[in-house]
This record gives sequence, C-alpha cells and structure tokens, in this order.
Amino acid sequence: MTNTISFPGLGLGPWEISRVAFTLFGKDIYWYGVIIAIGFLLGIIVALNVAKKVNITNDNIFDLVLYCTPVAVICARVYYVVFNIREYDSFMEMIAIWEGGIAIYGAIIGAVVTAFVYSKVKKINTGDLFDAGLMGVITGQIVGRWGNFVNAEAYGYNTDSLFRMMIEGVGSVHPTFLYESVWNLLALIVLFFVVKRRHFSGQAAYTYAVLYGVGRFMIEALRTDSLYMGVFRVSQVVSVASVIIGFIGIWVNLKNIRENKINSQKTVENKL
Repeated sequence: MTNTISFPGLGLGPWEISRVAFTLFGKDIYWYGVIIAIGFLLGIIVALNVAKKVNITNDNIFDLVLYCTPVAVICARVYYVVFNIREYDSFMEMIAIWEGGIAIYGAIIGAVVTAFVYSKVKKINTGDLFDAGLMGVITGQIVGRWGNFVNAEAYGYNTDSLFRMMIEGVGSVHPTFLYESVWNLLALIVLFFVVKRRHFSGQAAYTYAVLYGVGRFMIEALRTDSLYMGVFRVSQVVSVASVIIGFIGIWVNLKNIRENKINSQKTVENKL
C-alpha cells in the first residue's frame, strides 16, 4: 500500500507515499481515485470556460459529461481487454475494472464518438463542441497522470537521466507519467491561444489531436507496459492516426477558408 519514490537526479525525495488517501466508513479511499476525481472536476471547469467562447452552452457541457463519462469508462476497459485478451480466463475477469486495467485512448475514442452523435442529435456545431470538450479532456489528463505517480505505475525503461525516478523494488526509470503531464500542460497552453484566435470551428480539437498524438507517440516508446498489436505498440499506431487526422482537418479547413476568400474577392471584382 506504500511506495518509496525519489528523483535522485533532482535531489528530491525519497518519499513514502501511501496509496490510501483516507478511510471512510471502514473503506479505504485511494489517492488514485481522488486525483482522477480532481482532474475530472477541473476538466469540467475548463470546458465550461471554453464553451463561453465557442458558442456552446453550459447545459451542453453537462450533457456531455453525463453521456460521455460512462461510455468512456466502458470503452477504456474494452480497449484494454481487447489488446490483453490472453490474460483473461472468463467474462467476469474481463469486466472486473476495479481490479485495474484501463486505457486512456479507449476512453477518448468512446467520448469522441458519443460527443459526435450528441452534436448531430442536438443539431449543435460538432467542431465547437469538440473544441470545448477536448480541452476539458486534456486538463483531466494533466492531473490524472499523477495518479500513476502515487501508484508507482506507467513508468518507463531504466535510465540514468537527470529526471530519472527511483522506485524502491523497481530501480531508476523514466517517469513517463511526468513527461506526459508536462507535455499535456504545454499543449493546453497552446490550445488556449488557438481558441482565442481560432479561424474555424474544431481548430482546437484538431490541434489537440496533433499535439497529444505527437507527445504520446514519443512517450509511449519509453514505457514498459505498452499494449501491443503484433510488433506494434497500439498507442503509437493510434497516435499516428490521431496526428494524420489532425493535420488533415486543419489543412482542409484552412484551404476552404482561403478558397472562400478568393471567391469572395472575385465576386466583389465582378460587381465592380
């Protein structure tokens, strides 16, 4: 229940970190769950803030939370189980999410599909909805990765780098949770600038796809707990797809904007 962690290269630690935050009515409440909950709430706050700038109502955001959350949790588990299917002997083991085993990409894919369907049913601009929603998602990711720190999990290969993390019983490893948290924080800062000066609906969402995809691809190469599809790391395959989709979305929309400007100018010249 306790992990000993330090960052010797930075002269930090060691710390004795308990996985249990507190006990309530005789039941242990784990830091992982507390941290995820904090990230979830901060994500909602950011999404609500961005919603004001992209013509999305607060009710739309709360609807997203209501519909996307259960789907995201289920998809996160399904994604993990599908690529670890040999580890399970029964259906009950597959659905035992409380035993651990979820994947963030599964959650994102489930949430994106649900949000897309919601936008079509409610006749809301999909790009605007994604701009607000995905900025909330990356906020949650920034905070949520610290749950991995408390659990001493999702780390990388052994290293002697300056930022190495020492875990008692494991050794000196890449703190990939930290790399991703910091990368996502930088990405969020960029996304705020994109939203402030966006040229088309969905620009922040496509930028998220590119930035998160690039960061996750590089960081995944350092991890020791990757899910595999043959010889390929699944998260890297999805990351490449994410980056391609993001770049294509940005390119197509900017191309359409340029063409519309040219056509508008021609129309004005013809009238003259």
